[in-house]
Amino acid sequence: MKLLYFFILTCVQLFGHTAAQSCAGRCGDKLSECSCHSTCESLLNCCTDYKQFCLDISPHSGSLLGGTDFKILNVTFSTKDNLTCRFKSETVTQGHVDVDGVGHCVSPMLFETGWIPFEVSTDGNYNRAGRWLSVHHSKLSGKFKLVLVNETHWQYYGTPGVGGVLQMTWNASLINAERVNIELWGYEETGEPYSEHWQAEWTYLYTVGKDVVNNGAFSFTPQPTEKPLSNWHMGSMRVSPSTNPDGARNVNALWSGDHALAYHLEEAFRKDSAGWALDKCILWDKEEKRIANFLSEIIDCPCTLAQARADTGRFHTDYGCDIEKGSVCTYHPGAVHCVRAIQASPKYAAGQQCCYDSTGAQVLTGDSIGGSTPDRGHDWGSPPYLKPPRIPGLSHWKYDVISFYYCCLWSDNCNYYFTHRPSSDCRTYQPPKAAAVLGDPHFITFDGVTFTFNGRGEYVLLQSPAYSLTVQGRTEPMKSENGRFPMCSTQGSWLPGYQVPTISPCNVPSNLLIKQTRSIIMATRLCSVAMREKDSDIIEVRLTDRPDHLQVLLNQRELSFSEQTWMDLKGVFVFSSVPQNVTVMFPSGAGVEVRARAGVMTLTVLLPLEFNNITEGLLGTMNNKPEDDLTNHPNSSAQDIFAFGAGWAIANESSLFTYDSELLLSQYYFVPKHDPTFIPNFSAGEDPADPLLEQVLKLCSGVGESFCKYDALTSRSLELGNSTLQTHRSHTSTTQDLQPVLSCGWLKPPKYGQKEGTLYLKGAKVSFSCNQGYRLHGSQERICEDDGRWSGEETHCVSAVVSQHRPHISSVLGEAAGRGESFPNQGEGHRAVGVPQAEGAQAPCRLVCVLVRTNPPGDERPAELASYSPAPRSTLNGAVVTVTDNTLGIVLGSVGAVLTLVILVVAIVLYSRKQKRQKMREREDKVVYRPDSVQNIS
Repeated sequence: MKLLYFFILTCVQLFGHTAAQSCAGRCGDKLSECSCHSTCESLLNCCTDYKQFCLDISPHSGSLLGGTDFKILNVTFSTKDNLTCRFKSETVTQGHVDVDGVGHCVSPMLFETGWIPFEVSTDGNYNRAGRWLSVHHSKLSGKFKLVLVNETHWQYYGTPGVGGVLQMTWNASLINAERVNIELWGYEETGEPYSEHWQAEWTYLYTVGKDVVNNGAFSFTPQPTEKPLSNWHMGSMRVSPSTNPDGARNVNALWSGDHALAYHLEEAFRKDSAGWALDKCILWDKEEKRIANFLSEIIDCPCTLAQARADTGRFHTDYGCDIEKGSVCTYHPGAVHCVRAIQASPKYAAGQQCCYDSTGAQVLTGDSIGGSTPDRGHDWGSPPYLKPPRIPGLSHWKYDVISFYYCCLWSDNCNYYFTHRPSSDCRTYQPPKAAAVLGDPHFITFDGVTFTFNGRGEYVLLQSPAYSLTVQGRTEPMKSENGRFPMCSTQGSWLPGYQVPTISPCNVPSNLLIKQTRSIIMATRLCSVAMREKDSDIIEVRLTDRPDHLQVLLNQRELSFSEQTWMDLKGVFVFSSVPQNVTVMFPSGAGVEVRARAGVMTLTVLLPLEFNNITEGLLGTMNNKPEDDLTNHPNSSAQDIFAFGAGWAIANESSLFTYDSELLLSQYYFVPKHDPTFIPNFSAGEDPADPLLEQVLKLCSGVGESFCKYDALTSRSLELGNSTLQTHRSHTSTTQDLQPVLSCGWLKPPKYGQKEGTLYLKGAKVSFSCNQGYRLHGSQERICEDDGRWSGEETHCVSAVVSQHRPHISSVLGEAAGRGESFPNQGEGHRAVGVPQAEGAQAPCRLVCVLVRTNPPGDERPAELASYSPAPRSTLNGAVVTVTDNTLGIVLGSVGAVLTLVILVVAIVLYSRKQKRQKMREREDKVVYRPDSVQNIS
């Protein structure tokens, strides 16, 4: 009886305890007896209802425009449940439960990217929690979008020769309805720019197709609209269930990409698209002049394609022009690859884009419509998002893309656009410096010092208190295949392709083999890297049991890259297109590349020059002083370096690592961070009797030779040795790519002429020529010299034809010339001609002296005389004027014309006087003399 009572009491206690240890509303917490934390699954200590309240979903990502229907996994609901989903504790969408009891949520329209927390309720109590990945629409796979067939046709509709039927397609299974509506939505940003009143706004415009069959395709012939509808020039198409009211928000839907609404614009656009677009371009130009100029605060472009692709901490591939995907560069003809600055500018959230041609040279807007352009709105948006100009994709379209249509694509007025979006020519670009960890493991510091440290534990690879940046590394002993030498394979060979000698370790008893394995393979490998900057999310990348596969953890929770390759996270971006490669990018411009090769992890850290003198750790102090990288060990032995490395062991209090298994807890958390009992091999002896030595010597040569030999001989793996060699060479190549490149800046072609050459780096030559009828003035060829300046003089093309236009002499000037007054020099573009009173550089101009406006370089207008009111006793410096080329002809022609006119005036005056005298004589001859008349007069 007592035993039964004890059993019942125990059950009651257990039931009460279990009820108290629920994950309802507690996801992420570690409770006293069980856990609701993401690590509980590997530690096997989850609360029993963990999966019921800490939700898994599929798919876990979708467009920031919303409308994605996703399933809630591992939970069964009642079909009668009124399921609602709340995002960021503020936006509620209506979910539903299907016939199988599976709950569904619909993602809302968001003006941000990244992981969005959400909660689920069936009774008003939001105690189930999960997270949703909001994705930049352009980075979303086409299978999750409404696709505009032949998008160019859509965006040029109404321009000369472009019309007809427009088509679209979509995946019908992603819309939970038999019939759908096709709607057009417009995007606008209202309010005074850079004020608190600046807002983003999506507006439903009208329905293009009403209650059509959801078969995944639709076509229509668009008609022009009238104001106010035609005031929207950019937007998106949307397909959604026809059971929803027109323009219903946050419902199951698919969206097209944002695009120019050419097909929707007013009739005036179709009648004269170029003229209509020019008017809009001019309005945009005026607005750009009115609002803040952002150009001074954006980062400069790398000078070469090699630099742009190597500087992975600050620049990333522009998905609209990717050399890895065939270089389809719609908006940048002539370019093969573009990159964008990862971080937006600090004040105006502006972006930078840099494009390069097939030679690796930067393409500039001064030379090509396909040149690099800065952006008022960063294409990828900028934290904290939500408001202009930080809205991912949309702000960029509003301020940088639709204006490109106005000025460049719908009309030929790119000069307006490129005035406000000029290319950066890389004169102020400063490449970062790189450090690396490779092999088992070897270190290359920022200042180029190389050493090997085979400690076992967790260490500081890099830290910079000024930026609160920390990168930590975990090492583990090297492992051979199946606990044996790699050379001992079942095929009976030392390594694939190499013969087994008569006496080999494969012939020894297994107990001796294990002992030998433990005594010889005494080296470590980097197996995990954890990092953080300021209060950013913690990113950890670690090796897995799968060969050359990396696992990424976000705040101790695994990240899946199965749906998206790019993650916008808190204070950090992460990119992983394949399981072997992960790139982490921080706001400071620091970049961390992690690669899995030949069973080991390799690491590259890139830091901008702002980190000079403020780094420490195993990767050294970045200051161009190699001698201080191994602190207090300038001539260190291998044992000294080992002691030095041990001093960089971290503490549990500062650890960024995840300990989600009993193995990690026992080997790294509850023991010293540096294992003093693990003493590695400090060198790999080259034993002539070693059958592997000959192959190693053949393999390992040149750059990275010593590291290659050590790894191949210590691990008994030529594969690892070769991987170390190639990784070392790759790092050397990256270091070379990141060497500073001198640029002299862009050179403009002369007006009425051409230039040959679009490379502006050190040693580059640019040649100039003039159109027919013009002569070259200045340097015909200029070279970018070592001091960053162009040789020679600025080049102009001036007319070779003497103008036949008669100059006009103002009355004031003619009057002054008649008085013989002196005239001051009128500056560039004016000449004084006449007869000097006395020869010499300082002689004043006298007698016939006029001011002639001659053509400035490149101005083909006829010369004119300038009206001038001379001051008393003014002088002309350098009255004896030396004129060359066509300037002399213009001046002499002008003087001749003036003299001719003076002679003509004199002749007219003389002739008039003669005529007057003649008439007087005639009157005198007609007078009759009468004496009485004399009397009367008197």
